[in-house]
Amino acid sequence: MLHLYKFTLGFWVMLASVAAQAGYAFNFPEPVTPIARETLHMHNLVMVVILIMFFVVFGMLIYSFRTHRKGAGYKAATFTGPTNRKQWLWALAPFALLFVIDYGVFGIPAFHAVVLYEDTKTDAELVVKVTGSQWMWQYEFPAEGVSYSSRLITPRDQIDSGAAKGEHYLLEVDNPLVLPVNKKVRFITTSNDVIHSWWVPAFGVKRDAVPGFLREFWATVEKTGTYRGQCSELCGKEHGFMPVVVNVVSQEEFATWLASKKPAPAAANAAVEAAPASKAAVVAKVAQ
Repeated sequence: MLHLYKFTLGFWVMLASVAAQAGYAFNFPEPVTPIARETLHMHNLVMVVILIMFFVVFGMLIYSFRTHRKGAGYKAATFTGPTNRKQWLWALAPFALLFVIDYGVFGIPAFHAVVLYEDTKTDAELVVKVTGSQWMWQYEFPAEGVSYSSRLITPRDQIDSGAAKGEHYLLEVDNPLVLPVNKKVRFITTSNDVIHSWWVPAFGVKRDAVPGFLREFWATVEKTGTYRGQCSELCGKEHGFMPVVVNVVSQEEFATWLASKKPAPAAANAAVEAAPASKAAVVAKVAQ
């Protein structure tokens, strides 16, 4: 028993040291939104509870095997039948415990996380429309009149010819999405062809882009930096080449970037003159 105790103690010390040194390397990316923090908290809570249950049940099994084995002279109990209270207690107690854990320990934090994901209590400070296409992303700021596409720029020789891989292999684009820090953003996702899925792990959000539908979610990024993700819905042969790159910058940098993306006045006037004059065409354009 002493050797078993030493082994168990050493195992837990090893786990604690590995967890302390690993940080986020073997875990979720560093959360930078409230929903990402809630997701990480929920994940860690579930893992802790499951590990505790595993070791408790495993310990009970080992104890029962050693104590109640036939070689030790133990004789099996003979109680049975539908009226035996002990039998009902041992049968129903685990169900009651799991019910409390599922709805009490897990249910409340999970509900809070879902509420954050669908946070409509306050108006968004910025709206971004994300459209998936085979195989790129199109970003649009409807209120600001800015739209552009974002494509993979990893050289083909790295993909096809075995050339040395870059630091951000398959996770680099020509035009990343730029967002201001600490601003509540409403994302609207849709698709031009098949189902895609816009996913940034550090944001804790993933939403399918479904053709013919507008789907939405909200996020507030609380830390500047570059965050990378991918399309997480199998969408064709180039599915693995649809990265998502988001640059989160200060409000001043975002305003400068947005101004640089707006069309020049002369180009805008020419576009207006070339556009159909009918009211129906204008309404259709706005609806898009």
